[in-house]
Amino acid sequence: MAFLNLGTGEIIAIVAVILLLFGGRKIPELMRGLGKGVKSFKQGMNEVEDELKKPIEDLDKQDKDKNA
Repeated sequence: MAFLNLGTGEIIAIVAVILLLFGGRKIPELMRGLGKGVKSFKQGMNEVEDELKKPIEDLDKQDKDKNA
């Protein structure tokens, strides 16, 4: 949460350093790769969540079948 305390000057300095290190042509490629990584991570998290919910839903279904 400390990164939320950055001022405008600090942000401009960070962007300038990134531009110097990577150049203007590489930044879109880096951001595209970062976006794909975040998307893949979220997809993986959703798959794990679905796998955890599946046994619970199966148990609920079995309980309903027994009570019917």
